[in-house]
Amino acid sequence: MKKFILILLTGVLFHFAHSQNEIILKPEEAKTEISRHIYGHFAEHLGRCIYDGIYAGSDSPLANKDGVRTDVIEALKNLNIPNLRWPGGCFADTYHWKDGIGPKDERKHIENLSWGNEREDNGFGTHEFLDLCEQLGAEPYLAVNMNSGSVQEAVEWVQYVNHKNGSSDLTDLRQENGRDKPWNVKYWGIGNESWDCGGDMTAEYYSNLYKRYATAMTSYANTEKLFRIAVGPGSDDYAWTETVMKNIPAKRIEGLSVHHYSVFDWSAKGPSDTFSDEEYFKTMHRAWFMEEFINKNSEIMDKYDPDKNVALIVDEWGGWYESIPDKGILYQQNTIRDAMIAGMTLNIFNNHADRVRMANLAQTVNVLQAVILTEGEKMLLTPTYHVMEMYKVHQDAKLIPISLNSEKMVNGNQSLPAISVSASVDSQNLLHLSIVNVDNEKDHPISIDLGDAKYKKVSGRILTSESVRDHNSFSDPDKITPRSFNKATLKKGKITFELPKNSVVVLEVSE
Repeated sequence: MKKFILILLTGVLFHFAHSQNEIILKPEEAKTEISRHIYGHFAEHLGRCIYDGIYAGSDSPLANKDGVRTDVIEALKNLNIPNLRWPGGCFADTYHWKDGIGPKDERKHIENLSWGNEREDNGFGTHEFLDLCEQLGAEPYLAVNMNSGSVQEAVEWVQYVNHKNGSSDLTDLRQENGRDKPWNVKYWGIGNESWDCGGDMTAEYYSNLYKRYATAMTSYANTEKLFRIAVGPGSDDYAWTETVMKNIPAKRIEGLSVHHYSVFDWSAKGPSDTFSDEEYFKTMHRAWFMEEFINKNSEIMDKYDPDKNVALIVDEWGGWYESIPDKGILYQQNTIRDAMIAGMTLNIFNNHADRVRMANLAQTVNVLQAVILTEGEKMLLTPTYHVMEMYKVHQDAKLIPISLNSEKMVNGNQSLPAISVSASVDSQNLLHLSIVNVDNEKDHPISIDLGDAKYKKVSGRILTSESVRDHNSFSDPDKITPRSFNKATLKKGKITFELPKNSVVVLEVSE
């Protein structure tokens, strides 16, 4: 009987030891800076993102600055947005920048062929976008029309926005349109999804065409110092990455972009707020694919660029579900599930900061995994917004490598870690840990070993709700907001606490 009890107790202890989620920090290995540009955003002429979202028009009764909603400006400024990508997306592949400059009543009206064939008056163009970026303190990231445009059109756009006043008729035109000094736009995407809506090209054809654009857009020696971003794959087509990295000379490329959406079935994407537990797991499993996607693309890039001079840019990412009728193209509700996607994905980016140096959440307002939703004069902040705000402590901080032992979420033959984490230390020697429990059924005990670091205090904030389907609404805009988290205990170099189901916690640890 005693032997039986001993065996039973041993089994219980073994189960407890292996059910504990353990995080071990390795501060002695910290050397990589987490680029603030990982926390970038994306605004496309799509649905109600620009018009009726960001841009109300200067004659709008809504409070605005040069037509841009001031409530949107203030909310975005609070995220410390480092960069903003525009005008697309697929829209960029039919966009001609000269249609959107000059007096607004003289601008060419166009049909948005990519998204709903809606008529647009080009009221929001190059000047409005770049002025918005200045208001936000964000670097603009312009996507060049490589599909229906030309090399010359791209070259002239660079000259119009970047060259000194009076250097050509293009800069004279800029001055006539009210802007004397150049904007000095650094980031330029050459093409967009060129394997599909951007021209249905082969990797060989694209890389050869890219070299024409990349060479002409700068001086031959690249004295303009542009950050030129080539198109990478939007799926596990790693042969595309191989071809582009092999064919484009190092002096012609600064970044390679990839796209990944957390869609478990493109033919039946599921609802955005009434999804089943099964759909939740499948969506999160697809979000976790980002880890493999980055690893495999990085392995190929390392072969041709061992010094990691070329950045991996994830300039479209997020959840994509069924659109809500009558709310606009690709409008969807933003729930706690989206907070889980955001927290997990940003942790992945942080942990790969040696190669991932820019990313753009899709999209900013009223489209896909938006951080802001608007309805007339009303505006609300989504759970995704709050995650981005909580995580801004990682911007330009030094990544602390971690070792993670996590319990698994299992569904049939598929599994993923229940816990996601990243850590950094800032210039004030404050340690920040962002920890996500993507498990929608149970809380998880967490143990964090701080190593040899001499920290004494821990505080935190948490974003959570009872159900992964919970969300903010215009009738209850503050249902889900961050609140203080005081359940973490620091003792003898270890932090322990219970992490509630479907929650994001950001801890601050100080001396």
